[in-house]
Amino acid sequence: MYSRRHSKQIHLAGVPIGGGAPVVVQSMTNTDTRDWKATVAQIGRLEDAGCEVVRVAVPDEEAVKQIPRIKEAIGIPLVADIHFDHRLALGALRAGVDGLRLNPGNIGGPEKVRKVVTLAKERQVPIRIGVNSGSVEKEILARYGHPTPEAMVESALKHIRIFEENDFDLIKVSLKSSDVLTTLEAYRLLASKTDYPLHLGVTEAGTLVDGAVKSALGIGMLLYEGIGDTLRVSLTRDPEDEIPVAYSILRALKLRNRGVELISCPTCGRTEVGLISLVEEAERMLRKIRTPLKVAIMGCVVNGPGEAREADVGIAGGRGSGILFKKGERVEKVPEGELLRRLMIEVERLTGESILE
Repeated sequence: MYSRRHSKQIHLAGVPIGGGAPVVVQSMTNTDTRDWKATVAQIGRLEDAGCEVVRVAVPDEEAVKQIPRIKEAIGIPLVADIHFDHRLALGALRAGVDGLRLNPGNIGGPEKVRKVVTLAKERQVPIRIGVNSGSVEKEILARYGHPTPEAMVESALKHIRIFEENDFDLIKVSLKSSDVLTTLEAYRLLASKTDYPLHLGVTEAGTLVDGAVKSALGIGMLLYEGIGDTLRVSLTRDPEDEIPVAYSILRALKLRNRGVELISCPTCGRTEVGLISLVEEAERMLRKIRTPLKVAIMGCVVNGPGEAREADVGIAGGRGSGILFKKGERVEKVPEGELLRRLMIEVERLTGESILE
């Protein structure tokens, strides 16, 4: 792994971004922000899953009015996503958001940008310059023909200059495309031209499988090269499903060590237990765990414990029963119907966290 790129450090409320701080996991709600109760409930689920910064869409003044209620009820920094109307950005800042995400090119010209930047500076609120392949300015596209990595970087640098001309440097930047290779090249190029912190993501990545694969490649390769200070895995799913994928990427690269790493075999002809459904249910239950732990669920007692010797705890299924093992050593035989519950009890003992209620 490359050494991490040096970047300036900013803070979203109490969360440090860049400057050697741990890579931060973010997500975005898909509730109607005007329904503050539904939004708070979803943010609560995101917090439980490990989300560290959350973004909400702010499409109108009614959404702005709900920001104080939402912010008061949650425990992580709140970012307002703004497009087209600088007045919404000003309202969100006055309502107490911890960060803004906007594209300076679509909120009405230099004077309106100046107003937003002036208030953000006064309140020490960072702004993410979010450049997507679909939002590159027409005059830049006319030169490059389509949203190339170079076009996206030119757009980002243009917006950075606008902010700097207004004496504002609480900046982080994202360059997202649904194409993995475009994303990679855009971030690499920008990383060589600025030291502002970078927020990683492959936008519109798709469903769970395609989205996880694209994100693992795009985000994972950049992180391996030392590029990236925050990330969001974008999936066409409930946002809570994004968080485990994000931590799996970070854990695989040994950048973060939060929660359960679940090891499970692909099944074979020796499997005599409903392993797939067992693993899916275990994965759902184990999402609650914050303590780093390696858990194995194997399909047979022949090779299972040995193949998962490095796991802290695990189970291996058999005909009508299975075994509980720790560090590859058999602990006890368990009836098949009790395997999952017995495993969760052991995880609770090891972590001191509650799963079974």
